[in-house]
Amino acid sequence: MDSESLTLRPFRVSDVDDLMLWAGDEQVTRTIRWKTITSKEEALTFIKEVCMPHPFCRSICIDDRSIGFVYVIRGSGADSHKADMGYGVAAKYWGQGIATKAVKMVISEAFKDFPDLVRLQAVAVEENIASQRVLEKAGFTREALLRKHSFLKGQLKYLVIYSLLSTDSNGAVDDKV
Repeated sequence: MDSESLTLRPFRVSDVDDLMLWAGDEQVTRTIRWKTITSKEEALTFIKEVCMPHPFCRSICIDDRSIGFVYVIRGSGADSHKADMGYGVAAKYWGQGIATKAVKMVISEAFKDFPDLVRLQAVAVEENIASQRVLEKAGFTREALLRKHSFLKGQLKYLVIYSLLSTDSNGAVDDKV
């Protein structure tokens, strides 16, 4: 994969068919909160009602084709110094450094767009070792194992929490994966 062709951009209605390929794949959605999308109508609704209005939801693209997503949700009030990040990539692209590259791109963008952001955090389901590796390679620090923390697809899961502070020296602005 040519890293030059990897971009992040807002979702568009025209992404519906590409989104169906990865958001309709249970391999991809098994470790994320939203359910597997099963129809083009559902995909279109998801793009229009969830992705497009979200202030920081980006499509991960190769040659402008959507192959995944990444989002940042900023805290408010007493939590406005931190933000949560999540991501997912089509199974076909797993193990190629794409998620790591996209996460690094978001780190730079998030700290630039939110100059008072101090902490960016993400969680991974304990058994999702690949997602943990993505965060580690992007410069995040593993902080803790949150035991029986969240329900996911009807099961109570252990989550691993990672963080990146604005003061960390992590190489995130370096485009190398």
